[in-house]
Amino acid sequence: MQRPLVLSGPSGVGKSTLLHRLFAEYPDKFGFSVSHTTRAPRPGEIDGKQYHFVTRDRFVELLREGAFIEHAEFSGNFYGTSFQTVREVEQQGRRCILDIEAQGVRQIKATNLNPVYCFISPPTLSILRERLQKRGTETDESVKKRLATALKEIAYAKEPNVHDIVIVNDDLDRAYQLFKKVALGEETLGDPLPPLDD
Repeated sequence: MQRPLVLSGPSGVGKSTLLHRLFAEYPDKFGFSVSHTTRAPRPGEIDGKQYHFVTRDRFVELLREGAFIEHAEFSGNFYGTSFQTVREVEQQGRRCILDIEAQGVRQIKATNLNPVYCFISPPTLSILRERLQKRGTETDESVKKRLATALKEIAYAKEPNVHDIVIVNDDLDRAYQLFKKVALGEETLGDPLPPLDD
C-alpha cells in the first residue's frame, strides 16, 4: 500500500487546481481525505465532497474523542483531518491525499501515519498576493492574513527535512507534471525552495 501523500502550501498557491487535474486524469487511483470544518460552505461546495461541514460544538466533541490526525484554527474556523477518512480511502485501494496547513504538518509528524510530504510554493509573494486578490472571495484584510500565514508556512518549509518534495508553481503545466510524478510515486526530488520577495 502506498504511503499517504500530504500536500501543503499557502492559500492561493494552486493546490486545488493541481488536485482537480490529478483526479480528472486518474479518477480511480487517488482518494481525497475530506477534512472537517466549522466554516460555512462557499457557493457550489457540497457537504462530504469538499469538506464535512460541522458545527463548532460537534468539532470540539470529535476533538475530545481523538478523531483527528491533525487540526488547526484558521481565520476563526476549525479544520481537521480524521483518521477515519484516511482509512476509508485506503480501504478503496486508492492512495490517500491530504491537503494540510503547516500547523497540521507538524501534528502529523507526531503520529504514525508516515506519509510523503509535498510542499507547493508560489514563485514570489507578490504573485501569491495577486492570485488571492483575483479570487474575488477575499477582503483586503483576509488577503493580508493569508499572506502573513504564507510567510510562516514558507519559513517552516525551508527547515531541513520538513518536506520530501518542493514544487514551485511558477508554470501550472510544469508544476502539474511534477506533482503527477510525485502522486504516482515516480518522483523523489522536487525543486529547492527559492528565495521569495515580499
